[in-house]
Amino acid sequence: MKQTLLALGAFFTAVTAIALPLDSLQSNPHLTPLKPRQGCENTPTSRECWGEFGLDTNYYTTWPNTGNTREYWLSVRQGDCSPDGYLRTCMTFNGTIPGPTIFADWGDDLVIHVTNNMLENGTAIHWHGLHMRDNSLNDGVPGVTQCGIRPGDTQTYRFKVTQYGSTWYHSHFSLQYAEGLFGGMIFNGPATADYEVDLGNLFLSDWGHTEAFHLWSTVAKGGRPPTLETGLINGTNTITPNCNPATDARCVGQGAKHEIIFKENTTYLIRLVNPAVDSVFDFSIDQHDLTVIAQDLVPIKPYTTDSVQISMGQRYDIVVTAKPKNKTADGNYWLRAGLIPGCSGPNLNAANITGIVRYNKDSTALPSSTNHNTISTSCLGEPLASLEPYLELNVTNMFNTTLENLGTRPQGVDGAEWFQWTLNTSSLHLDPSHPTLEHVFNNESIFPTPYNVVGVQPSGTGEQQWQVLIIQDQTQIGAAHPIHLHGHDFWVLAAVPQATFNGDTSGFNTANPSRRDVAVLPGRGYLAIAFELDNPGAWLVHCHIAWHASQGLSLEFVESQSKIRSGLLQRDIDEFERTCQRWTGWPPVHPQEDSGI
Repeated sequence: MKQTLLALGAFFTAVTAIALPLDSLQSNPHLTPLKPRQGCENTPTSRECWGEFGLDTNYYTTWPNTGNTREYWLSVRQGDCSPDGYLRTCMTFNGTIPGPTIFADWGDDLVIHVTNNMLENGTAIHWHGLHMRDNSLNDGVPGVTQCGIRPGDTQTYRFKVTQYGSTWYHSHFSLQYAEGLFGGMIFNGPATADYEVDLGNLFLSDWGHTEAFHLWSTVAKGGRPPTLETGLINGTNTITPNCNPATDARCVGQGAKHEIIFKENTTYLIRLVNPAVDSVFDFSIDQHDLTVIAQDLVPIKPYTTDSVQISMGQRYDIVVTAKPKNKTADGNYWLRAGLIPGCSGPNLNAANITGIVRYNKDSTALPSSTNHNTISTSCLGEPLASLEPYLELNVTNMFNTTLENLGTRPQGVDGAEWFQWTLNTSSLHLDPSHPTLEHVFNNESIFPTPYNVVGVQPSGTGEQQWQVLIIQDQTQIGAAHPIHLHGHDFWVLAAVPQATFNGDTSGFNTANPSRRDVAVLPGRGYLAIAFELDNPGAWLVHCHIAWHASQGLSLEFVESQSKIRSGLLQRDIDEFERTCQRWTGWPPVHPQEDSGI
């Protein structure tokens, strides 16, 4: 079935149970709950409040229990689309790019039914940045926490919303999210700055006119980053000027600039998300300051800037006051996703990844504003010193340290079927028919070598303990890598470019350092992160450049293996086993030609 998919809008069904009073805590039973404070209403002038909870609540141990269940249905489809006016094949949720936004309140329960309506592809859906406490079966990684979802099958994901803020969901099945298979998640909760209007997620993405799987087999598989044609803002853009429908029938010309209407002196919340394949953006709005209030579901102490650099997989919540520093005559301003060339793959339309902010909703003119911001040439992201978490938490006990050396194995060397990134000489390669958790449930002590498993186990003393991961780039390529950890936030202890870690940890920042779930490994340098050993499960760590993930730049932490199964609900184990039975009974049409993630 061929269908032209809408670039904007979303169709989904949601059912919310009758709300119960916010009168109980859902907490880690091994830790002392935070005493509920006096109730405080969340309003445009008191965004720090959230009933008996707020910014001072330690959301790693304590969260509301609303009694609400929100239920969503997502259909994974494949068909024609033209988000920038150029016709190609896409993969979507419910027929849109991005897919429908999943809304919930902090402390709600989510039930999400995902049906694979593609004919020839399996899939699996990851809920990016969510801790999934004692619930790794619902993390959505084929070959790690589940088998693939076969065509025609439905898998139901269930989890508690223990965090608040902005994130996204996406396919973790090879390169599918590069084909459009992603959507937004908004978890309502407190914020570190006041605002009047929530504008929701704003997705900044790159986009190719050739399908990502074809680019993989013809270009990226050999180690070169493919050239993409353009980028999208919230799933839309206008086609490049040199696309001529007289010579190319795919130039259907149905794209549009994403537009936002501002009312003067109103404060707006914008939730930035970067789902790109291989692009780092410098986000700005001409003549407007940006106040950054959160990163990767972690509220931070606000700071004001001209622009925000956002790498693949990262999110930033920003507040913008509709008060331009220098007004234009027509009241129109460019909203820019300035692609940073030295940090991104090649793009033919890097200067035209833009949207429009209008103060006059009836205007149709293109903005005449000029860019007040100079795009950074650094690939390190926002300064770590600026990203200070509001909830101050220190690293007090670096219990164990793992050093992983980043290297490469070119296609054809040592039998490599594609260019591979390696960590300590091993490149990830998973089997979606036999996920890591299956090995855990079988009480196996040895995992397949290509699974790149690092076992971690706290000492059992009852004190907080942090696992430290240090990744050292030993290649001479010089590329920066956005490293994402599943199942945890991590504390960024150090990110040092052009340097070799010498074993000295005395310079690590352990006093309330930047805390998030995607941080940048500097080229020819090292990244040191720490995460608390408080969540038994199988958790992936990987580069969020899609080509690099497919090339095996990943490892797994199997945390507290003996406790994983005991913390899971039987209904989720049954869902896991049923999905695997259905998957192994279906012979995949396409052979696996990458790492699997």
